[in-house]
Amino acid sequence: MRIVTTSEDLKALATELAKAPYIALDTEFMRDQTYWPKLCLIQAASKDVEAIIDPMADSIDLSPFYALLADPKIVKVLHASRQDIEIFFQQGGVIPDPLFDTQIAAMVCGFGEAASYETLSRKLAHGEVDKSARFTDWGRRPLSPRQLEYALADVTHLRIVYEKLAEELRTSGRASWVQEEIAALQNPALYRLEPEQAWKRMKLRTASRRFVAMLATLAAWREREAQTRDIPRSRVLKDDALLEIAAHPPETADALERMRAIPKGFATSRYGKALLDAIREGREASPPADMPAERPRRKREPSQAAIDLLKTLLRLRADEARVAPRLIANADDIDRLAAFEDEGVAALQGWRADVFGNDARALRDGHLALALKKGEAVVVETA
Repeated sequence: MRIVTTSEDLKALATELAKAPYIALDTEFMRDQTYWPKLCLIQAASKDVEAIIDPMADSIDLSPFYALLADPKIVKVLHASRQDIEIFFQQGGVIPDPLFDTQIAAMVCGFGEAASYETLSRKLAHGEVDKSARFTDWGRRPLSPRQLEYALADVTHLRIVYEKLAEELRTSGRASWVQEEIAALQNPALYRLEPEQAWKRMKLRTASRRFVAMLATLAAWREREAQTRDIPRSRVLKDDALLEIAAHPPETADALERMRAIPKGFATSRYGKALLDAIREGREASPPADMPAERPRRKREPSQAAIDLLKTLLRLRADEARVAPRLIANADDIDRLAAFEDEGVAALQGWRADVFGNDARALRDGHLALALKKGEAVVVETA
């Protein structure tokens, strides 16, 4: 097994991989106790080369590897790639391009909504992946042979998975469907951890300008604390606590201490005092310029029956097309279609409209109907 632990060896590996049309990649990292992920291993394989890169090796320079990620001649193949991309972007300043995500491709090729690497390996590469080493401590050295074998298996089968999925997409003419989803994953804004943008990761309870202004201030405070102390956000304060404070900002430490979501003793700690300062700042803050606009009052509220009919149609059309339903339309799309709010609904654009959106409109407008035939739901045209 080839294990790269020096800068010279990494340069040599990068030279070999640069000749390949694609590279299968994976990482092992630790972040359960930290804010910043700790990159512990990088696995890479082309058709003829297999290697494990140890980013924790003394003085190793990863620049040749990050240069490969940006090489436009080489397709970078990953499975469920978002967390890997986040690490590459934060530590190497690069987003893999061109990129092929096998989980997204599998959604278009009939493998369901979140096909695992193990499932694809078994069905497409006829290989079994031993996941018994998945939750080991990747930061400890030396790594055992079992850990290394497990890590390398995450890219060796991935090569065959990629080749078969790519061929299926070429045959079906659906490569552009996948690329649209992958392009969204390559948006740098997804991976910039700017404190002022932290509020966007939280589920808003209301679009009230006062609430959002306070929440944005509190989320930025928590993000800075977590980054500075290198601990998970939840170790500073959980989302529920920030949302409760934003909805009912306390005036004093005593009032803060009495809040249900605040840990006992937090209000009188050093961090409690900093939080009270952030609350005072939030009272005077303006809402973010890019806060979501409050939707106008609906002309009609969709009935649950209409929503259920559209969901059934989505399942039927997704099954026929062998595409995961959530790739075609999400719950908000269905809700807006049922309410006749068509503007900006992704399900009414491009290939999604061909598969589902046009029929959704026809069903809503009475030109299609759902019926039972031999116990199975079917779509029928109305007169």
